[in-house]
Amino acid sequence: MQLHRPIGIFDAGIGSYAIVERVRARFPEQDILYFADRESFPYGAKTPDELLTSVQRATEYLQEQGCVAVILASNAPSIVVLTPLRAAVTVPVIGVFPPVREAINRSTTKEVAVFGVRSMTDSQAMRAFANEHREPHSIVHLVNASALVDLVETFAFINAPEDTQIVVTDFVARVRSNQPGIDVMTLSSTHLPWLKPFFEIAAPDILFIDPADTVIEEIATHTSQGKGRTVCVATESEELSLLAFNAALGALNAPIRASLKR
Repeated sequence: MQLHRPIGIFDAGIGSYAIVERVRARFPEQDILYFADRESFPYGAKTPDELLTSVQRATEYLQEQGCVAVILASNAPSIVVLTPLRAAVTVPVIGVFPPVREAINRSTTKEVAVFGVRSMTDSQAMRAFANEHREPHSIVHLVNASALVDLVETFAFINAPEDTQIVVTDFVARVRSNQPGIDVMTLSSTHLPWLKPFFEIAAPDILFIDPADTVIEEIATHTSQGKGRTVCVATESEELSLLAFNAALGALNAPIRASLKR
């Protein structure tokens, strides 16, 4: 691949394309290799060992392609397996983490929710992360939002916005019914920020935070002056074809299309 010191970005789903766009906007001359590891979808249903196997394989591939740093564009493996992943590879790996401290700092009630997939919200690693980053007397609720990921993966949020709004509104209402003191929610799956407009309609009095902001700051030291190219490579499975993934990129008006990883 004719890329100059590319930054690698990968995930198992389409959600991570939002981070590709963020990196491109902030560093327009940076070359990017975007790897959509569709055959590993979903990360949220995997055990820690399965997660590590998947993300290590993807990271090693990006390293072999000449990437000088890699963004693991998924909250779940960043929380659960980033430490052993970094120990297993030589390329710098930057994770995406729930902005727990920011959420608490911006909360009036000091009661916040972290939305994420099951493998993250149910993990001991996430509980430890939340305890480490919260303030005394604050409350952090870990909420399994795996059911909302399909709204992005199936492109219901584009093709069926009214139905999507019903699902999101019902989800938020149930969370608030159980925990009425929450006033800040973090969208801690790379899929969920695509649904932010729906969340804001469902609860206009709640602050919703996208975790991607800190990633852009961390990657800055690894950037370089290339030609601003973005190359996309993907794997596929019987259920998730390359054709369907490229159709999804088209629905997002993305200027790239994926080729099959060899």
